[in-house]
Amino acid sequence: MNEERFSYDGPPGLLPAIVRALERVVDPEVAMNILDVGLVYGVKVADGRLDLDLTMTSAACPVTDIILEDVEDALDQALPPELKIHVELVWEPPWTPQRMSAKARSFMGW
Repeated sequence: MNEERFSYDGPPGLLPAIVRALERVVDPEVAMNILDVGLVYGVKVADGRLDLDLTMTSAACPVTDIILEDVEDALDQALPPELKIHVELVWEPPWTPQRMSAKARSFMGW
């Protein structure tokens, strides 16, 4: 289900719901979901908490706040209410086009 689009450490039963939720979050600048763009680096679920590391294609991304809010909202709606969600914006390693799915690279003409 994850297809190695991001690292995952947590209960296997939660992964499909997490992937579906993240696939609904669209980067408005490129009109593709954040998984295909390669913005999600990793998800860890432990002790009643979900930690997600997310990056942007550039530090100057004008839609960062929108994407962060959309990620939290999508996960809130898809996961058990007792699970606390923490989204961390990270810059290391830097995003590169190689993180994009084959579908996204094709769409962008790369």
